Amino acid sequence: MQDVKERLGRSQIQHGPFSNRAFLMKLVREDFPAIIASLDDLAEQRGYSKIFAMVPQYARDRFVADGYEVEATIPGLYRGSEDGFILGKYLAEERRRERRPELVRDILATARGKSRAAAETVLASGYSWRLAESADAAQMADLFRQAFGSYPVPIFDPGYLREQMSGGQLYFGIWRGEKLVSLASPSLEDEDLNGELTDFATLPDHRGQGLAGFLMRRMEEEMTRRGFKTAYTFARAYSYGMNIAFAGDGYSFAGTLTNSVNIASGDLESMNAWYKKL
Repeated sequence: MQDVKERLGRSQIQHGPFSNRAFLMKLVREDFPAIIASLDDLAEQRGYSKIFAMVPQYARDRFVADGYEVEATIPGLYRGSEDGFILGKYLAEERRRERRPELVRDILATARGKSRAAAETVLASGYSWRLAESADAAQMADLFRQAFGSYPVPIFDPGYLREQMSGGQLYFGIWRGEKLVSLASPSLEDEDLNGELTDFATLPDHRGQGLAGFLMRRMEEEMTRRGFKTAYTFARAYSYGMNIAFAGDGYSFAGTLTNSVNIASGDLESMNAWYKKL
C-alpha cells in the first residue's frame, strides 16, 4: 500500500506503511506547536518507526525538544531568507542505524570531488525536450516503472499522472524521436519560493549523456522565471549517479536522511539532501 497525502490541521503530510513513516511536508504556522503531539499520535496509532518534518527556523527548537534530530539544513529555504530544517524522530532503534555507512561516505566523497560551477549542457543530436502532456501519460508511467522498483506514490498509474498534470504539476521530458527516454518534475511551493527537483528517471540505454543535468537546468530556469529563490532535491544515498549529477550542477550537500523512503529497491533507503541558490 502506497503512502497517502492529506491535511493535518491545515498542514500537509504524507504517510503510510509503504515507507513506514509520517512526513510533515509543509507546516502551516497556526498548527504549531500542537501539530507535534498530533504527529506523535498518528505515528503511535499506525505503528510507524519514523517521523520526518520539514520546518522553518522558528519551529526547529520545539521539534528538537520533542526528540527530533536535525538531519539536513537548507539555508534560505523559505523565501530565500529563513532557513529550513529536515528533522527525524526515530521510534524504533533499528530505523536509526544506517545499513551501508561506508557506501554513503564513499558516494558523498566522490560527488564532492566532482563539484564545480555549473556549466551549460546541450542535448545530443536526435534528442528533443518539452513539457509532458496528458497524452504522454502512458509512456511516462512505463518509464517510471522501468526506473523504479517501488515508489511512495502511484506514478506507475497513467491516470494518477494525468490527474497531477491537470492540477498544474509540470513534468519535463526528453524524447529520442517519438520515444520518451528521460523525465523529471519540480514540486513547486509558490508561497515559500522554493522547489524540489524530483522523479528523475532515464531509460538505461540513454544514461551517461547528461540528460538529468539538462532537465535540472530547464527546471531551474522555470523556477527562476517565477522568482523562486531555492532549489533542492533528495538523491538516493546509495546511488553515485544522481549525487554526482547534483554536485556537478553546483548543488551543496545539506545532510543525509537515514532510512528515509521505500524507493527503487523495494526497501528503505537513505537519501542525501542537496540545495542550490537560484
